[in-house]
Amino acid sequence: MFNVMPAQEIIEDKKDEKPVSKPTDSVNTFKAKKIDGVAAVVGDYILLDSDMPKEREQILAAGGSVEGVTDCQLMGVLLERKLYAHHAIQDSINVPDAEIRQQVDYTIQQFLQSVNGSMEKLLEVHNKEDEQSYRDEIFEIIKNNELANRMQAKIVEEVEITPEEVRTFFNKIPKDQRPTFGTELKVAQIVAKPKVTEEAKQKVIDKLKQFKADVVENGASFRSKAVLYSDDKNSGRQGGRLGALNRNKQRMVKEFREVAFQLQEGEISDPFETEFGFHIIYLEKIRGQEYDVSHILLFPEVSSEAVKEAKERLEKVRERIVAGDISFADAAREVSDSKETRGDGGQLINPQTQDYNFELTRMDTELYTQIQNLKDNEVSLVLSEQDEKGNVSFKLLTVTDRIEDHVADYAKDYLKIKESALNEKKIKTIEKWQAEKILDTYIKIGGSYRDCEFSSNWLKK
Repeated sequence: MFNVMPAQEIIEDKKDEKPVSKPTDSVNTFKAKKIDGVAAVVGDYILLDSDMPKEREQILAAGGSVEGVTDCQLMGVLLERKLYAHHAIQDSINVPDAEIRQQVDYTIQQFLQSVNGSMEKLLEVHNKEDEQSYRDEIFEIIKNNELANRMQAKIVEEVEITPEEVRTFFNKIPKDQRPTFGTELKVAQIVAKPKVTEEAKQKVIDKLKQFKADVVENGASFRSKAVLYSDDKNSGRQGGRLGALNRNKQRMVKEFREVAFQLQEGEISDPFETEFGFHIIYLEKIRGQEYDVSHILLFPEVSSEAVKEAKERLEKVRERIVAGDISFADAAREVSDSKETRGDGGQLINPQTQDYNFELTRMDTELYTQIQNLKDNEVSLVLSEQDEKGNVSFKLLTVTDRIEDHVADYAKDYLKIKESALNEKKIKTIEKWQAEKILDTYIKIGGSYRDCEFSSNWLKK
């Protein structure tokens, strides 16, 4: 795009000659100014020169680092993303706009924390003219990223690995190059949560009923109530909005699902209880299988007497275990308030590996400090902790097994080896897909980027 100011003057020439038009020197005082340029085209997507600094800005704003990352490397990442997004559209992969808007809201809230909640300051920092254009820009970035992620997931969704492939993968690793796994522990817990009285529950139910009445009968704002009173702070800041829930795909607790999908547009539910607390739901709009839902969540107040009772209850359990009257596992099955671990005798599951082993050097810091001095099968003192909701609970911990530092062993470390083998197979699947699609897709690289040495064949040499 160029800005040029045309200027002409009529020069009277010699007799019998028609006047001619001649540019004045003033045109030379206006230099062509390039506003933006096309850096690359991938299918239906265009990458502009300005997308590079924008990408760096987004990475930094999200807390990432671009130190040592060249423009060529960054261009390679953007080209991959556009390739995935282009083929996601071709394959009819859909990302609902409501879902993207919810992510935009969350992203902006995160950015606002760095400028003390000032939207004006945020726009100034990111050199944006107004909030809507800023939101639109973030919307496009998030949508393209989400399309790319879903396309990648689709490419590898059917990739599986057999035990024989795992064995082959492991045997290909030279013995002197096999990874070493640090000390691993198996940890079990018994949890005691303070009991909420029926009186405390009724108090929250009455409060939620009053909220509903104020909205339905007095015209009060549901969103304002959520902002002021909801104990779900994340959705509360957005007026209680949970975004678009899909009745066929959304994962949610049974009680919430049953209430949410029985409401009519504009209707507010009666108070109901889930494992998270007490809710009322406002169904704003139904669009096919998607429901635009907001809620207000309240936690019943736990009395100091209930907290004291829970601690004393667990101390008595510890006395029984230490005295040998009951095993830790049997006590967990009998009295633990943790539904997730009670059935397994209190055994904790590692969320990263989905097995019972916790590598000491990668263990959650809080858990590590709680068990680092425990000997095998020793029972900890009663420990207190507070969750993200502010609820206090108590627990006992014990180390049920210990595996010292060791070189990877096929039998002992099968799940870890399987995960590595599966990841390698997925990477190869994606690389093969990408190589094929690059050749099949219209791609044009412009300017200095044609001199880049890409890891993928973007220049189709």
